[in-house]
Amino acid sequence: MKALIITYYWPPAGGSGVQRWLKFVKYLQDFGVEPVVYTVANPKYPVLDETLVNEVPKNIEILKQSILDPTDLLFWKRKNKHKTAISSLNKGGFFSFIRGNFFIPDPKIVWVHKSVKYLHKYLQSNKVDVIISTGPPHSMHLIAQKLHQKNSIKWIADFRDPWTDLYYNANFKQTFFAKKRNKKLENLVLTNADCVLTVSNTLKKEFFKTAQQVEVITNGFDDEFVKLPLQKREKQFTISYIGLLPKESNPSVLFKVLKKLCAQDPLFSDHLKLNFIGDIAPEVKQEVAIQGLTEKVNFIGRVSHEKAIAYQQKAQVLLLLIPNVKKSEGILTGKIFEYLMAKRPILAIGPETGDLSELLKDTDAGVVIDYENETRLILEIEKRYKAYRDGCLQVAPVNIEKFHRRELTKKLATLLKNLNQ
Repeated sequence: MKALIITYYWPPAGGSGVQRWLKFVKYLQDFGVEPVVYTVANPKYPVLDETLVNEVPKNIEILKQSILDPTDLLFWKRKNKHKTAISSLNKGGFFSFIRGNFFIPDPKIVWVHKSVKYLHKYLQSNKVDVIISTGPPHSMHLIAQKLHQKNSIKWIADFRDPWTDLYYNANFKQTFFAKKRNKKLENLVLTNADCVLTVSNTLKKEFFKTAQQVEVITNGFDDEFVKLPLQKREKQFTISYIGLLPKESNPSVLFKVLKKLCAQDPLFSDHLKLNFIGDIAPEVKQEVAIQGLTEKVNFIGRVSHEKAIAYQQKAQVLLLLIPNVKKSEGILTGKIFEYLMAKRPILAIGPETGDLSELLKDTDAGVVIDYENETRLILEIEKRYKAYRDGCLQVAPVNIEKFHRRELTKKLATLLKNLNQ
């Protein structure tokens, strides 16, 4: 069978948005599904990782069309040549208001008409058994919805993140009419898709209020951990965070706790080191300075996927941060699955109930501590520091094989075939 996959993010895009469908495409042919990828011809991705191009199967068909991104016309973007994934159109202010109220659901809405016209013509001469759209950007679902309507082909809408409940939507200051329009479009997709696919059980429950069929296939890990040389552990008591870190995930409680522990124990202070690898919100850097931890923190910036994996393996403790927003219980970041394979203790700050908490319990890989629970955070850090001093800071995750990208793709292929029976 053949599947048309509509995705904005595709190599050389870096970051978390590209990983899910790159990995599915990598393995789909092993299970009798031929992928055809439709993506943008002139991307302006905030994060690039050329190494991911090597993972794209050489024999698949990739369709591309250019896009005129209306945000390119905003004068500030011309000045901000080194824009980051965080300090872009969702940072608040006038331009965020424009983005949230005039480009619904997102600026890629201008790509919908052109894409539908192009893909409809393609489908007239190329048999496709199922259409898959993945968002955000959620305009990809609107392309698929129109194609589904015109061609009577089965359609799966994949939600890597929520739509109207996406946490950074608050920065857009949407009017009542904009929110209503956004919700209407979301409901249109949820009610018309033959199947809604998502990444966590909490999101499944939310989407099931509207959609008829909702399935969960989480994100996962791949073979990079086997193929790359194993990294030596850092000698210091290193706590490392790898990935995008928005202001909503600013770990203020962690910095307060570390300041206290450093003041109480000079040896802990000498051993402590924090690494933040990736695109880090300025609010985080400001909080580090306020707590007097500047000398103990390395802000390393973006690195390739391979280097990110190396940093995970070198860390004594891996830090995972869930945005402190409404409905955070359903946030299950893709980074957690790579953390599992790094086999380092995971210290997460987020909701103590929800999908992440259940996963860490099931895998015995770490703990989740509430955003304001200083007492427990101190105890957990002290426990791990003592194990580090004793030379026994280890973790042996269990039940993780099911999160390998190949196993997840097998599950996806079964879903695709069942959909067409």
